[in-house]
Amino acid sequence: QVQLQESGPGLVKPSQTLSLTCTVSGGSITTGDYYWSWIRQPPGKGLEWMGAIAYSGVTYYTPSLKSRTSISRHTSKNQFNLQLTSVTPEDTAVYYCARMTSWDSTYENWGQGTEVTVSS
Repeated sequence: QVQLQESGPGLVKPSQTLSLTCTVSGGSITTGDYYWSWIRQPPGKGLEWMGAIAYSGVTYYTPSLKSRTSISRHTSKNQFNLQLTSVTPEDTAVYYCARMTSWDSTYENWGQGTEVTVSS
């Protein structure tokens, strides 16, 4: 029932900011016990968890990206956002938003993913 959809530009120039939006339907991002996450997969590599915003609004980030990552939300639109600053070609990846259950850390709902290329 819960569905997620990523949106945003597919091409970003190096040194600029990557900005994506995840629109959620079928459930509220403020509903307790869920974490709303951003995960990416560079070409030929595995999934990399970037960070999440909890139902309470508290944010969490992976240490390797913390200095460049910001996750926010617009509760009235049932959306949460990703901003990744100072991007390089190594940030090229398919970016996913997903809902994680807090009780067993399971990513039970995923968006379809959106491909973002960092290139000049």
